[in-house]
Amino acid sequence: MSVKEASPGDSRHSYRLHNVAIPARPLEAALYLVATPIGNLGDITLRALETLAGADVLACEDTRVTRVLLDRYGIHNRPFAYHEHNADEAGPRLLQALEAGKSVALVSDAGTPLVSDPGYRLAQSAIEAGYRVVPIPGASAPLAALVGSGLPNDAFLFAGFLPAKDKARRDRLAEFAAAPATLLFFESPHRIGATLAAAADVLGSTRRASVCRELTKTYEEFRRGTLAELAAHYAENDNVKGEVVLVIGPPEEQPADEADVAAILADLVMSMPTAKAAAEAARLTGLPRKELYQRLLDMKVRNE
Repeated sequence: MSVKEASPGDSRHSYRLHNVAIPARPLEAALYLVATPIGNLGDITLRALETLAGADVLACEDTRVTRVLLDRYGIHNRPFAYHEHNADEAGPRLLQALEAGKSVALVSDAGTPLVSDPGYRLAQSAIEAGYRVVPIPGASAPLAALVGSGLPNDAFLFAGFLPAKDKARRDRLAEFAAAPATLLFFESPHRIGATLAAAADVLGSTRRASVCRELTKTYEEFRRGTLAELAAHYAENDNVKGEVVLVIGPPEEQPADEADVAAILADLVMSMPTAKAAAEAARLTGLPRKELYQRLLDMKVRNE
């Protein structure tokens, strides 16, 4: 197996937009992590096209998949296979190219490299060896699902694939049950029904969620509802096709227990001024600062 390099000045160093050939500028020696479309081939950035065309070495998961994208934009750079089954052999060859001062572009079959794919090993090795690693941002299935789900996006946690076995899956979900963030998971279409049933049991049947399927493709679908509603739907409709991202909203805030609030106020008033204690109590309990401030004043009066 050999790493194929483009020669300066050849046709591999250009890309095509609307039948206009655009030359790609030379790239500095580095490992470029290039995001590619997750479905719609129009979701590619100009910087990504220039990187794919200009790289000395282009590595990808599946050359057949990447070839479709390259053909769409008239890029003749020849892709080199790097995936989990040949990483032990192909990885060192790509590092040798970096050592020789070459530019190496890495793409996954779809989306952003290193997110739930074997590119992490290569990037980690390149960083440890002191080579420059450059992200070329673009399409990302988790982010597309998050913004299309309608669920809170001020804090979110992407957790990749859940375990296939039911107990391990439930244990994993339990680890995230109290996380104050929207949860995102990749899931296979034939397991989505079982996963939703487990999530409803572990996280609560009324928790809001969205099943995001075939993002950016012709049959893109966002199915929204509670975990119980979605579990019931997919229990009756098990012929699910396409790639799925499951988005689960954060847990609902529970009212603070009165005994806990009183204990927090009693502790804080002993160690800080009233105004500061009220602000800290509001942060810890979620109750209005003004209300807590008055309670602290009342406590001081009773203790005088």
